[in-house]
Amino acid sequence: MQDLVPTLAAPTMALSGPDGQIRPGGAQGVYHADTRVLKAVLLRLDGREPDPVGHAPAGASATRFIAISGKIRVIRTRRVRPGAVDEAIEVTATRQVTTTVTVEAHPDQTPIEVVRTGGDTGRRAVTVDLPGNLTWPLTLSPGETARLHWTATFHDPDAILVPGDATWSRPATTDLRLAGLLDRSLDDLASLRLSTPHDDGDTFLAAGAPWYLTLFGRDSLWAARMLLPLGTGLAVSTLRVLARRQGTRDDPVTGEAPGKIMHELRRPDPAIDDLRLPPVYYGTIDATPLWISLLHDAWRWGHDPAEIAALLPRLEAALGWLAGHDGFLTYHDASGRGLSNQGWKDSAEAVRMAEPPIALAEVQGYAYRAARDAAALLDAFGRPGGDHWRGYADALAGRFRERFWAGAHPALALDRHGRPVDALTSNIGHLLGTGLLTRAEESRVAAALAGDGMSGGPGLRTLSAADPAYDPLSYHCGSIWPHDTAIVAAGLARGGFAAEALTLIEGLLGAGQAFGFRLPELYAGYALTRPIPYPGACEPQAWSAAAAVLIVRAWLGLEPDVPAGVVRLRPLPGAPAVTGLRIAGHPVSFDGTALTGLPAGLSVEQ
Repeated sequence: MQDLVPTLAAPTMALSGPDGQIRPGGAQGVYHADTRVLKAVLLRLDGREPDPVGHAPAGASATRFIAISGKIRVIRTRRVRPGAVDEAIEVTATRQVTTTVTVEAHPDQTPIEVVRTGGDTGRRAVTVDLPGNLTWPLTLSPGETARLHWTATFHDPDAILVPGDATWSRPATTDLRLAGLLDRSLDDLASLRLSTPHDDGDTFLAAGAPWYLTLFGRDSLWAARMLLPLGTGLAVSTLRVLARRQGTRDDPVTGEAPGKIMHELRRPDPAIDDLRLPPVYYGTIDATPLWISLLHDAWRWGHDPAEIAALLPRLEAALGWLAGHDGFLTYHDASGRGLSNQGWKDSAEAVRMAEPPIALAEVQGYAYRAARDAAALLDAFGRPGGDHWRGYADALAGRFRERFWAGAHPALALDRHGRPVDALTSNIGHLLGTGLLTRAEESRVAAALAGDGMSGGPGLRTLSAADPAYDPLSYHCGSIWPHDTAIVAAGLARGGFAAEALTLIEGLLGAGQAFGFRLPELYAGYALTRPIPYPGACEPQAWSAAAAVLIVRAWLGLEPDVPAGVVRLRPLPGAPAVTGLRIAGHPVSFDGTALTGLPAGLSVEQ
């Protein structure tokens, strides 16, 4: 996977080799709406493939591939649009030549789930419109260039996903590493915009390519939350999309429950049901509190109060789900066919030797923050319940303090018997800034995460290198995830742990440079100057790309409270100048010392 080159404009994407060729077999192909529609696209000159020279991005949804064939130079620019792939081919001769250029394209109808698992079941009826003849005989003089072009279009009448069109501001900064990361990340995020035919144009970000090019509650919420400094529109449209699918009944097969926010959306397809989770799946313990906090944060960043108020009934339903948990938020896959782990680390290895129901440490922080955030919203909009939810949060903090602390740091989780799962993981970093911990407790967590076992050079390890289960090439037991590192860096910055936050920020900026400014889903946890790719990592990944914006917010210490008329600004040492941010719909800038452009009625608190 790490050698494949993605070009995408959701819900359409192309996955090729570094030479631009799309070969049969494996994950390569052109996909549209979760179906592989072309399984091979091969360019040849006189029946031979040209020799690859290199490739580079050519914009948000385009890639340029360069190759040579004798005295002929070939520049192949692949551009993906929703429902189409175009290729512009420039053939330049350095001497008199006669050649025949061909493009061989093979249609396909394979569901992406079948491609991923290697099965051979399931076919779909997607219309693939290809030119009838992709052959060009050429005679070129020295220095002459022939420009060729072809397009394939795709139509799927049963697609549940359509292009999204949300927009956000595009910041600029004086830090060249951050500037490169922002530019590439925002291009990638634009290519991940999606909607559905039933959402009135409301847009969300797909989780990532190629396997997760759909709505994921947790991922879409985190990515929208990270992008709040660029505008609140995406956040509120994501909230509405998920609110329309909020649980209304108890279903152990799908994990649905009244008030619960969903995990993953796929198209119904009985032919492949044995290969995947249910098409509308609710097996996530954290999406519901994250939904509550995103609603609150969009309000704090200055979104239209009327649109916030329209979602308050959904907020109250989500609080009903929160109230249904006794003591801690816990998960258990009652179906036996769903996810055994339902936090953000959802692989089978993420929480070992723990009998469910399982209470994850970070999820209790999310629940505490959600309860406090909900109380603030209920008070502000004249609805009852604020005092109750502040009391809920205080009681949860007390229980957490009593049960989770296992020595120098909180446990990863509690099992069904309330026994701590004692491992030093990045999960506890998500507690920082939630309010669940005291100042002294935050200091202990910051110290634990700053140790050599956790701080892995290019980011924060998911599991300490001192743990017997540590594996730097595992999915969740020692690898580094950019979004995870950025969340913890932001929590450290918010708590005043400047040195620790800057260490993680520097690690991410270095990793961004090493990966050509496209942060992948994850990479290996080796403490090396240049990070090692993780085999099979998805890219682009929404929350990895959005982490670039969270770095900006953390570095500037930017915390708006528009309803209160205050913007808190506590920049870390070395914070760069940044333009193109938005607060309450107004463009604002940071010149290295002060914030400018705030609308009337807002003051800066430093």
